Amino acid sequence: MNKIIAFGEIMLRLSTERHLRFSQAKTFGSNYGGGEFNVCVSLANYGLNAEFVTRLPENEIGASAVKEMRKMNVASQNVIYGGERLGIYFLETGAGTRGSNVVYDRAHSSMATIEKGLIDWEKVLEGANWFHWSGITPAISQSAAEACLEAIKIAHKMGIPISCDLNYRSKLWQYGKAPSDVMPEMLQYSNVILGDIDTAYFMLGIPKVNPNYQDEKSLPVLYSKLFELIPNLKTVATTLRYSVSASHQRIGGVLFNGKTIYHAAVQEVTPVVDRVGSGDAFMGGLIYGLLEYPNNNQRALDFAVAACCLKHTIAGDYNLVTLKEVENMLDGNSAGLVSR
Repeated sequence: MNKIIAFGEIMLRLSTERHLRFSQAKTFGSNYGGGEFNVCVSLANYGLNAEFVTRLPENEIGASAVKEMRKMNVASQNVIYGGERLGIYFLETGAGTRGSNVVYDRAHSSMATIEKGLIDWEKVLEGANWFHWSGITPAISQSAAEACLEAIKIAHKMGIPISCDLNYRSKLWQYGKAPSDVMPEMLQYSNVILGDIDTAYFMLGIPKVNPNYQDEKSLPVLYSKLFELIPNLKTVATTLRYSVSASHQRIGGVLFNGKTIYHAAVQEVTPVVDRVGSGDAFMGGLIYGLLEYPNNNQRALDFAVAACCLKHTIAGDYNLVTLKEVENMLDGNSAGLVSR
């Protein structure tokens, strides 16, 4: 059975209700979330064995986070404890022409103060056939970046496929290092990368480009540059997001395996219930697709796009859809009819 390990930070999410602004809010809706954990939730919903590795404070809030993992059927047996606090992020949900806004409160969190050597990665990764990380973890602190690199190197040494969602968050890179100082070494071990071409170029420290994702001639050249710089890369995918408004998104995708470009048809998503976590839904769908349809890149990409679209209809960070619901959308059933 497939066993996927992801490493990152789970946070408490505090969001305004009914699209209120921060200054209007009297109460905040609370739940949990975080890029890498959201991916685990998707994979667990699809019936795969997903495990999340993180560091939590040894208090009631940390214990509540573990209960949340168990509630979502995500394994937590290798969570470690220490540090002062759980990271928090505040979300002001946009509507129409007003976009959403995120404010982070995760400085000095348990994950931000993690250090390499605290996790026995050879033990944790035993029996795993996939390891996932994202560009969020190395953005939160130097020590978190070092701990993540340690995990990546050991996974590579053990021959475990590695995926990365680039997940550039400009508000997080505040400890004196730019992505181009940190990410190139970490990315060189990755086999699957999700992200925009211009973001990948930026993180690798090469001149950014303005790609035309509909240009069949230029895309292979632009993607191939990544394969030249990342020796273990086998697959790169990009979520295509055309934002009509905060309430109306058009979602598609592109995948390149080093030889062939694959496109997924653009889907209309309106009204948007919650956009946060939709990229993680794409990543979870992509991992599932690559594992379950190893010889069908088109199916894997279409699955990822369908999962991403469905996430926009669900409040909270998680993509709480079943495998059957994604497959139904793949088969053309997207009318939202009542299931009786």
